[in-house]
This record gives sequence, structure tokens and C-alpha cells, in this order.
Amino acid sequence: MAKKKEIKRIVKLQISAGAANPAPPIGTALWPTGIQIADFCKQFNDKTRDRSGWTLPTIITIYDDRSFSFETREPPMTNLIKKAIGLDKGSPTSHKVKVGKLTNAQIKDIAERKMSDLNANDIDAAMKIVRGSARSIGIECE
Repeated sequence: MAKKKEIKRIVKLQISAGAANPAPPIGTALWPTGIQIADFCKQFNDKTRDRSGWTLPTIITIYDDRSFSFETREPPMTNLIKKAIGLDKGSPTSHKVKVGKLTNAQIKDIAERKMSDLNANDIDAAMKIVRGSARSIGIECE
């Protein structure tokens, strides 16, 4: 019977898809764990090359034998919202200055894409979360 690998550490990073390299912050976060950083960067870049241009939350699980596995999530909600309406950044004073408007169709698309990462039971709850995130960066919703 094979022995189950013991988890040594879990590291959470936000990494640009297809552009991981051993420089900081990746190298700084992974160097103390003893894994081969170049191997991680190669595997990550190969897996995420199709999502180039996005920043992906990544959870890296490091085991006692210095092996690792990683899981990528969908891009942060505010990044999806800004991309949907073509903004570079949100409003500096979101409660006063509005910088854009999201349609219900855009809200539903974002909610469906992000559903696996959200703590929501149905699409309506997910859409409420999207609306809240949009308001927090100064974007009006239908």
C-alpha cells in the first residue's frame, strides 16, 4: 500500500498566466520550501499559456518529499469586471464617482465564469456578489 504524501506547506500567489519566472515574488515565496522553482514555472506556464494576460490566483501544495501540485483559479472578480467594460482601473472614490456601467448580461457572464470560486448556491446569489464587487470599484449595475 502506497504511503500518502504529507503536506509540508501551502503557498497562495497571484501569478500572471503564462509568464511565471523564478524572480520575486515567485522565487521568494517558493525558495524556502525546497522545490525546483524552474520546474514549477515551466509547468505553470505550459498549463496557463491559453489564458495569457490574466492574473490567476494559484494555490501551490508542497509535500514532504519536495514534490508539488498546484491549482489555478479564475481571475479576480474586479479584473473580470474591468475587462468586461474596458477599464484600466476603478474609481478612487467609488461612492461618489462612477466610472462605468455593467449590463445584466455582463453580470451574468461574469457570475457564470466565477461560479466555481464563489460561495454561492445559485446564479442569482453569484450575480449579487458581482454587483457588490462592481459597486466597490465605482461601477453602476443595471
